[in-house]
Amino acid sequence: MVYILDINNKPLMPSERHGHVRKLLREGRACVVCRTPFTIRLNYVTTSYVQEVSLGINAGTKHIGVSATTSQKELFASEVVLRSDITDLLSTRREQRRTRRNRLRYRKPRFNNRKRPEDWHAPSVQNRVDAHLKVISKVHKLLPVSKTTIEVAQFDTQKIKDPSVSGEEYQQGEQMGFWNVREYILARDGHKCQHCHGKSKDPILNVHHLESRKTGGNAPNNLITLCETCHKDYHKGKFELKIKRGTSLRDAAVMNIMRWAVYNQAREEFPDVHFTYGYITKNTRIRKGLEKSHAVDARCISGNPMSEPLGNYFLQKQIRRHNRQIHKANLLKGGRKKLNQAPYLVKGFRLFDKVLYNGIECFVFGRRASGSFDIRKLDGTKIHPGINYKKLKLLETRKTILTSKESRISSHA
Repeated sequence: MVYILDINNKPLMPSERHGHVRKLLREGRACVVCRTPFTIRLNYVTTSYVQEVSLGINAGTKHIGVSATTSQKELFASEVVLRSDITDLLSTRREQRRTRRNRLRYRKPRFNNRKRPEDWHAPSVQNRVDAHLKVISKVHKLLPVSKTTIEVAQFDTQKIKDPSVSGEEYQQGEQMGFWNVREYILARDGHKCQHCHGKSKDPILNVHHLESRKTGGNAPNNLITLCETCHKDYHKGKFELKIKRGTSLRDAAVMNIMRWAVYNQAREEFPDVHFTYGYITKNTRIRKGLEKSHAVDARCISGNPMSEPLGNYFLQKQIRRHNRQIHKANLLKGGRKKLNQAPYLVKGFRLFDKVLYNGIECFVFGRRASGSFDIRKLDGTKIHPGINYKKLKLLETRKTILTSKESRISSHA
């Protein structure tokens, strides 16, 4: 896909006519705005006919699945890897701050000098919320998105407590309510068999009723996760289960904070925003016989699970913007401090710049003052541990979200 903007930077429908796009660029009627994903801007006034484009967001704490579709075709697909170092960096900064203050003069403690706003979230949570909103905004700038749907939770805790809750999202089949409870049980048990704890290496998980369905029903305290091997062995009478379960939803509520914050803020920034639950997504994916991945889940969330998928997708990775720690925490001999910050440019390259080496697009993951660079692909594949900078060609300067095109959708557990 080549993504197209009009002369006022408003998104139009993308094009697969590469020959026509090359002709526009060659004649000066368009210019390149971005290399990955490849985006051009028209230099002349044109009609702005667009189709209905639905955006699905598979929100998560480690990955984001993104898919923009029409009723016939998928227009954009990506998987975003979020940062996981926020907590460690804040803990290091707190230790260094306390150590520094201990070396200074005594200061009277102050406890009421800060006030948090009502919508305050922990920095690690807020970073993820901001990343989700940034990803959604980038897709809105590429495509004329008319509807956005965000998965806010794996299961609906309100419907578990009150099965009589009704609404459009619950009117999707007689067994849909059990899929909600099933997804909660899998999340509660960590997606692991509670008898063998993964020793059977059977990837298929079943939700087992401790008492019969007629006696105990589908209440969470009557359900437990078993792999298919243990499930069959139990019904053959090979072992007995001696497991107690509670019904606390505290962990589920904590996990849902970030996703609901994304939905609430997205509703204020973008038009026509809706939400869905993970058990609906999973039910749709299994019924349609689709593979398991973040981008495929996002396609199900968009409402067009059977639209023609793209042959490739974009792998994106979030990185930190700046390294603000001036010195390393550990002192050298003689009490000397070692600098923790590298020069802004080393031989004309910055960390995480996209470069070209032997026809391979990769990123700078390490720099040395001698000009020897460590280059890798975005998925971590090592290309060369110490290539000379003269053999590299700069393609794109680094951004807070790195992007590379991949030829297949990666699976996840």
